[in-house]
Amino acid sequence: MSGRLAGKVALVTGGAQGIGAAIVRRFAAEGARVLINVRRHDQRAQTLLDEIGGGGRVLEADVADPLAVAGMVAAGERAFGALDILVNNAGINVFNDPLALSDDEWERCFSVDLKGAWHCCKAALPLMLARGAGSIVNIASVHGHKIIPGAFPYPVAKHGLIGLTRALGIQYAAEGIRVNSISPGLIRTPLAEDWLATLTPEQRQRQIDILPCKRIGEADEVAYTALFLASDEARFINATDILIDGGRSQLYHE
Repeated sequence: MSGRLAGKVALVTGGAQGIGAAIVRRFAAEGARVLINVRRHDQRAQTLLDEIGGGGRVLEADVADPLAVAGMVAAGERAFGALDILVNNAGINVFNDPLALSDDEWERCFSVDLKGAWHCCKAALPLMLARGAGSIVNIASVHGHKIIPGAFPYPVAKHGLIGLTRALGIQYAAEGIRVNSISPGLIRTPLAEDWLATLTPEQRQRQIDILPCKRIGEADEVAYTALFLASDEARFINATDILIDGGRSQLYHE
């Protein structure tokens, strides 16, 4: 531990598993007090809270509900007296053929993956603006850069999230606020493992072989990038998206 976030307070949405949990662990290890957002305070959340110790709190809220988000951010400020960092990690996968997609599926995807991030930004920004400093890190996706057929409307929401990142980053840059995003590719998370388990051994190997580095990414590798963007080391980085996909999205063909 080097204390890169010493004295900082961070809120991580969807923080109990996968990339979110990796970010919570990394931030706590670097000295931050971490607010772990979950929809429900279950055993996973409690185990993670016990792991990081007294520098954390679990806050229940559905990010799709703006009133719940406002209450969560207010509770976090009461608990720790500030909010320096927001990581919008909460998200859901909605993949379908465009013409087979229902209105409910469209709304469900955007309510969390795009509007949910905006709800959190809208609640956190006044606190950051009052202090003249803050870092927001949005977890986007390679789907926000490249299109996979049959994955609609997830890439539309992630393109929107990258647009939100750039718009807010420019809007508040002169007031000490930085807004950046990270676009992970195939990362070893519980959701990815569940999907890989549905494939044949040959299909799973294919997913590895098409990656230039010949391996799947790890959640902690995303967490280290979030740490850098959240820290003062990245103080001149703003309105930027960083791809973490082992170079896959740069290939012209396989």
